[in-house]
Amino acid sequence: MAARTMGEYRPLKETISSMKSFVSGPQTVSGLARSAAFACALIAAGSPLAYAQAPQPTVESPPPAPTGMSESVAAVVNDQIISTYDLGQRMRLLIATSGVQPTEQTLPQFQREALISLVDESLQFQELRRVEREQKIDIIAGNEEVDQEIADMAQSNNMSREQFLQFLQSRQIGIDTLRQQIRAQISWARWIRGRYGSRLRIGDDQIAATQAKMAADAAKPQYQISEVLIDANRVGGMQQAMQGAQQLVAQMQQGAPFPAVARQFSALPTAAAGGDAGWVGQGEMPPEVQQVVEQMRPGQLSQPVAVRDGVYIVYLRDKRAGGGTTLVNLKQAAVALPQGADEAAARAKLEQLRPQITSCDTLEAAAAKFDGVVASDLGEAELSDLAPQFKTAAESLQVGQVSEPIRTGAGLHLVAVCGRRAAGGANMERDAIENRLYGQQLSMIARRYMRDLRNSATIETR
Repeated sequence: MAARTMGEYRPLKETISSMKSFVSGPQTVSGLARSAAFACALIAAGSPLAYAQAPQPTVESPPPAPTGMSESVAAVVNDQIISTYDLGQRMRLLIATSGVQPTEQTLPQFQREALISLVDESLQFQELRRVEREQKIDIIAGNEEVDQEIADMAQSNNMSREQFLQFLQSRQIGIDTLRQQIRAQISWARWIRGRYGSRLRIGDDQIAATQAKMAADAAKPQYQISEVLIDANRVGGMQQAMQGAQQLVAQMQQGAPFPAVARQFSALPTAAAGGDAGWVGQGEMPPEVQQVVEQMRPGQLSQPVAVRDGVYIVYLRDKRAGGGTTLVNLKQAAVALPQGADEAAARAKLEQLRPQITSCDTLEAAAAKFDGVVASDLGEAELSDLAPQFKTAAESLQVGQVSEPIRTGAGLHLVAVCGRRAAGGANMERDAIENRLYGQQLSMIARRYMRDLRNSATIETR
């Protein structure tokens, strides 16, 4: 038995052979993730991707139970054994939740991903137990937490707990396999948040810089993408990452749902949301990915894209051109006057009202104190589409300011500018920016933590 890196796991013939019966019929079942630790909602697959060429296979009767599967050692992690039975069970769970069709070509990838996951979980539990002993605290999730997570998964799929467990049993997946994965993910997320979460500080300068960048990018093209990153450090190198990504692309082109694949294989924080990264602009993607996305059309799936940390797969859901115009949000207080009518009284009334409007929020209440003055929200419009009188006022006013009385054919108006932004995308709230930066930093810390655990561990395979 020789020590190996994570990328050097050779096929375990016994496990592969025992899984052959699982490939006897179509098994596409996709996962609908909860935003909590583990995404394992199980439904009949249906590809949402416009690029799928092959018809979606239907789910047939469950495969026969594997025969001749004797339990032996698949790997040893710091003297802790991972059996071939554990490996086979995890492979079944991955197949059931990823939507990727098990074939002779994809089984080795399932085996590698399953073994990596089991090794990572072993390292996590070993670290958590060490911390519990040294610090005299409880971190590892109890049975009640795990059972509640399983109940939530069943409910999110419109199943009872019993139906959910029967589904797993129909795929020869032991409940202990699911429980182990859930327990590891809940416990590890709790430890990372507890150890590092309170130390992270997102400064006002970081938020301001992000807001400034978003404002500058609003006039540039934006892309609504879903993403998968195969982490080269995790799978054993760029060659393994590229091979795995190529197999996943081939499977998604045949109908495997992108969200299910992302949840099971992606190393990005967006994995929990099925890879949904939302709208991103230039500079928010790795340069290699941005070059590819700029050449894609909505509905297209990229080929694997090598980046510094691994290999990306991107699905372009939509894109929009950058806005060269300005959008303004306006409110008004107006007095109706026919053409040619004496406007002196109305003008005096609006002049008296104007200093009482301290913000857009106070405009309606202030206007209500004056007979004949009607307040209204004009909503958001492009500056270039406004009536000439309103456009001149909106161009010269700052947000929160109120114009002098403006004469139009309908009467006299006070116009308040309540918001201004460049066309091309909605502004992100400060709290949303802070949460996004916080999540990115916490995810980076967690990945580095796991990398250090792997590098210092003794991992042996047979």
